[in-house]
Amino acid sequence: MDAIVKSSLNDNNKNRPSKEEAEAAVRVLLKYIGEDPDREGLLDTPKRVVKSYNELYKGYDEDPETHLERVFEEVSGYQDIVLVKDIEFFSHCEHHMVPIIGKVHIAYYPNQHVVGLSKLARVVDVFTRRLQTQENMTAEIINSIDNILKPRGVAVYVEAEHMCMSMRGVKKRGASTVTTSFAGIFNDSEAEKRRFMDLVLSAKS
Repeated sequence: MDAIVKSSLNDNNKNRPSKEEAEAAVRVLLKYIGEDPDREGLLDTPKRVVKSYNELYKGYDEDPETHLERVFEEVSGYQDIVLVKDIEFFSHCEHHMVPIIGKVHIAYYPNQHVVGLSKLARVVDVFTRRLQTQENMTAEIINSIDNILKPRGVAVYVEAEHMCMSMRGVKKRGASTVTTSFAGIFNDSEAEKRRFMDLVLSAKS
């Protein structure tokens, strides 16, 4: 794991409140919305919320390098595009802490080796299991794959519905946000960029 990432994770852990402090904070929020945290149905809610946070935000304790460090070189000289489509994700908006639900599509051109397909999905999990903006998440996914795998090219397409726009505010259900990012061959060649977009969008037509 990169020394800077290690240091950041260690600092975050040192500054974290205890489990008991987190549960007390949930009780405060329950009171704030007008609830009684001592009624029967809510007695264990603080514990459940903290436990769920450990899962929903586990990305803060993970480094994408651990998922991409093992590669395979026995690919019989395969040099064409590798595309993993429809990687479902659940994240949370850093502005309102409500869900972002969507899919990520990732393609890359191998450079002598390939990575296990499930590992790309795990990289998505690392960054979506944090408070996010879609733009930042898209950049983090492509940068980690590009920097760690060092392929000849990477492309990322993210489409998502933001509950902060569907559940509150303007309340526009079904509105979809799309972000893309390209590196290497995909960034240098409009033809490769179009090929990626055609492969991603072909099943949608």
